[in-house]
Amino acid sequence: MRQKPLALVLLVGLLAGALLATARIKEAPEEYAARRARLIERVGSPVVLFGYGNEVSNVSLLYTFRQEESFYYLTGYEEPGAALLLVPQTDEAKAAKLPPETLFLPPRDKRRERWDGIRIGPADADATVRTGIAVVQPVAKLRRALERAATVFPKLYALFPAPGAEVDSAHAARWLRWLREQAPLAEWQDVRETLSTLRQVKSESEQELLRFAIEHSMEAHREAMRALRPGLHEYEIAALMEYTFKRAGCERPAYIPIVGSGFNSTVLHYSQNSRQMQAGELVVIDVGAECAGYAADITRTLPVSGKFSPRQQEIYEIVLGAQNAAIAAVKPGMSFARTGEHSLYRIAYDYINTHGKDRKGEPLGKYFIHGLGHHIGLQVHDVGNPTRVLAPGMIVTIEPGIYIPEENLGVRIEDIVLVTEDGTVLLTESLPRTIKEIERIMAEVRRPER
Repeated sequence: MRQKPLALVLLVGLLAGALLATARIKEAPEEYAARRARLIERVGSPVVLFGYGNEVSNVSLLYTFRQEESFYYLTGYEEPGAALLLVPQTDEAKAAKLPPETLFLPPRDKRRERWDGIRIGPADADATVRTGIAVVQPVAKLRRALERAATVFPKLYALFPAPGAEVDSAHAARWLRWLREQAPLAEWQDVRETLSTLRQVKSESEQELLRFAIEHSMEAHREAMRALRPGLHEYEIAALMEYTFKRAGCERPAYIPIVGSGFNSTVLHYSQNSRQMQAGELVVIDVGAECAGYAADITRTLPVSGKFSPRQQEIYEIVLGAQNAAIAAVKPGMSFARTGEHSLYRIAYDYINTHGKDRKGEPLGKYFIHGLGHHIGLQVHDVGNPTRVLAPGMIVTIEPGIYIPEENLGVRIEDIVLVTEDGTVLLTESLPRTIKEIERIMAEVRRPER
């Protein structure tokens, strides 16, 4: 049967997807409240955090507002311009009439709301119900609250700029300067490490949201397997996958989709997705969805023609063997550190380096040029020390790869695991990753109609 043009399928699907869009899933208010309580218990001093403001969303008309992740983690609040003050309830704090938690909101701008939509204002009668925070005040009152907190507590906490994160660093730097101006005698401490440590272990409700993102990301990969064939452009597969998870209610790709064929399969963060794929090549497809704020990250390497060549099969099996060895070793106490007896990376690297050779007869370890994996959550490369030993409730990727530019041959396989008390659960288990499974699903859609 003749296939419909992929562009037509996408157009029809996008129109249908617009009708199927769903509201963003939220966790229960009690979940956010419990996180705020754990944070204050850890630091024992006031914490002030700022959500992103309107200046972030006004950078481009193409930009959709996305809340600062740690602020969202603690509040679930998605509108710009807010601030949060958490205060331990000591006798002195109570005497100074400092509530345990206060959300400060900008006043409503009815004229602006005609452009951007209706906001929650501090004077709204239902503001505390809608935000889940007992005290909601105008943001103009934050200054006075900070002054009172600084007279009671010598140490206060805020988010300091994060190295390597441009938007996040500029936002944090701006507000840290303001805080130091308002409370110049206070000892300001960085709360980032404490927050990051909390965020690395996922609650049951976070695990469910990540499973939602993973499931729809896997469906996008299945659609790519079914659609892939010589002559398509990389961007067609990327567009098909994005449509697939967006029509399920996901907000956006968790990162710029990577669909790299031929030589592009050896470029780790290739993102142009502009090349026409040719028969006999491999294509690395690294695409994940962000759903309800949580990010999935999955990679599959596929044969454009539907069948691996002997050399492609050899390299693929080595990468798969390394991944299986690493996944089998995941348990509490292991880590992503490059060295040491608990190193998952070393397990994968040693497997690759002792299986197969390049054209010069040399071991393949030098072609594994990145880390083995990372945490996922509200960010695709989630916050926190990446070499911290694994603990139950963490959700991480396992993604070994071999990239041989002189052979135009790159293979990466990336799956997601939940660390449990005694091992791991492979959350992407239902997505084909063996050669037999991949070739079978690709052959099914190529089978001619009788």
